Amino acid sequence: MRKILIVLATSLFLSGCFPGVYRIDIPQGNVVTQEMVDQLRPGMTYNQVRFIMGTPLITDTFSGERWDYLYSIQRGGGPREQERISLFFENSQLSRISGDFRPGGTSE
Repeated sequence: MRKILIVLATSLFLSGCFPGVYRIDIPQGNVVTQEMVDQLRPGMTYNQVRFIMGTPLITDTFSGERWDYLYSIQRGGGPREQERISLFFENSQLSRISGDFRPGGTSE
């Protein structure tokens, strides 16, 4: 019985060392699509933007006038891909957008 346990433990340990082992995708952050960004318009309120985009991953600590949405994914242990978008507000209304997405366009 002891030999069986040793063989089983050794085979489980070695199975993680060989290529071809399935590795899961690791998504993190807010999923942002071009369709979501296309719905944004200057002058939208906080609530309207939150309805479209969801809660931001990061809000500026010193001012609530900037919201950042970050999304990264690492597929199967490969290189990490990352997209970001920052929304800026003035007087509680959306004033400009910065990052990897542009309204009415394709992501860069």
